[in-house]
Amino acid sequence: MIHHTMIVAFDSPIPASELEQYLKEFEELVTASGLIETCVVRPHLRVPGDDHAPVAVADAIVQLGVSDLDALEASFAMPGVGEFIGRWQARHPYKAIWANHEPLA
Repeated sequence: MIHHTMIVAFDSPIPASELEQYLKEFEELVTASGLIETCVVRPHLRVPGDDHAPVAVADAIVQLGVSDLDALEASFAMPGVGEFIGRWQARHPYKAIWANHEPLA
């Protein structure tokens, strides 16, 4: 199994209800694709030390599990992903960073 772990940071704070909606829609999109074996979405748990983050503070973390690198590559072109990204970027711009890796534990 290959994991795709993505950290999402919105450019400006968004309401908790909007973040919940983003995560719900993301999870529905990827699970409906048939390409993803596992999907876990969670909001970031803020602590005072976040004020000193050297780069950015996450708003959410997403971890997808796929069978292999070919499935991971296919996931970047899954139906609806471009529309989802465009719609959310227009509503609440964000940046994402990710790492593709084998299971950590």
